[in-house]
Amino acid sequence: MNRVNDFFKSVESVMDGLLTQKYIIDRRIATTVYLAGRLEKPLLIEGPAGVGKTGLAGAIAMAGQTELIRLQCYPGLDESKTLYEWNYQKQLLHIQMHGSDCDIFSTDFLLERPLLKAFRAKCPVVLLVDEIDKGEEELESFLLEALSEFQVSIPEFGLIRATHKPYVVITSNSTRELGDALKRRCLYLYLTYPDAAREQVILNLTVPGISRHLAGQIVDFVQRLRKMKIKKSPSITETIDWARTLLLLGRDRLDEQMVRHTLNVLLKYEEDIEQADRQAGGLLSSVAKSGSVAGEIDPDGSSNQSIVEKTCAAGLSSEITPDNCGPGQTEDPVLARFDF
Repeated sequence: MNRVNDFFKSVESVMDGLLTQKYIIDRRIATTVYLAGRLEKPLLIEGPAGVGKTGLAGAIAMAGQTELIRLQCYPGLDESKTLYEWNYQKQLLHIQMHGSDCDIFSTDFLLERPLLKAFRAKCPVVLLVDEIDKGEEELESFLLEALSEFQVSIPEFGLIRATHKPYVVITSNSTRELGDALKRRCLYLYLTYPDAAREQVILNLTVPGISRHLAGQIVDFVQRLRKMKIKKSPSITETIDWARTLLLLGRDRLDEQMVRHTLNVLLKYEEDIEQADRQAGGLLSSVAKSGSVAGEIDPDGSSNQSIVEKTCAAGLSSEITPDNCGPGQTEDPVLARFDF
């Protein structure tokens, strides 16, 4: 409980807590996460698949040292699989042993599903309602009622109020429009793919041993892929997987043959792979000419090295290879919290 309270103590504590989980956010996102916790309102996160919506919920739970309870939505998901079910076999056995007059509608016979489990938890938890857009409108209406008052009614049992209000994160890939009633009751956050500077920091933190040069080339290449008209852009996780793949294969820079052989790590549709394969040479040529490779000069004249220095100043220098940390470090600790 104290750990959760400490996490939501301030916007800065939210940023620092997520940074310890290697989840990089800017102040705008941190402010929304903080307000959702202090106002005790659900946080609705929309955006394309693979931008870290589910990862944010997991990072919040880890930073607050509490449990993550996940409700994965899908077509046909109903109230019984969301809230509770009765253990019919146990009830029948109890009736056989004690007669039909015994009480079989008590907590001893209740099978908790994610929503009820979160409400009855002994300490505050993070409740993740993942991909609500895959569920049906009836499920959305049910969740709207339950998460508005943080209570549910079980006909045979009665009203159950949340012992501790969970921190609720609702994610959507925007495959369908969500109702206005749900959006009104939530704080809204839209996540998209990170810019080059932030993705560079993510690679530095999550891929041990990667050089600044290779990380910069990978980020530049992936950023260009996302601008192409392809069926599914590479996610952050797929960028990390590709970086680890190249390191495993002993590469310290991108070359056309290796890129062609490993495109299936980044792209998951054959037509996307074929299109990228045809344009691999041109993409690599653009990467080589670009000034946005880590440590070089951006078009606006600034250096990406300062971003890495912020990571070092944030106390995570041990997570970064020596050639990533320059001699200069940010003196102001607030500046180390990645206000890109």
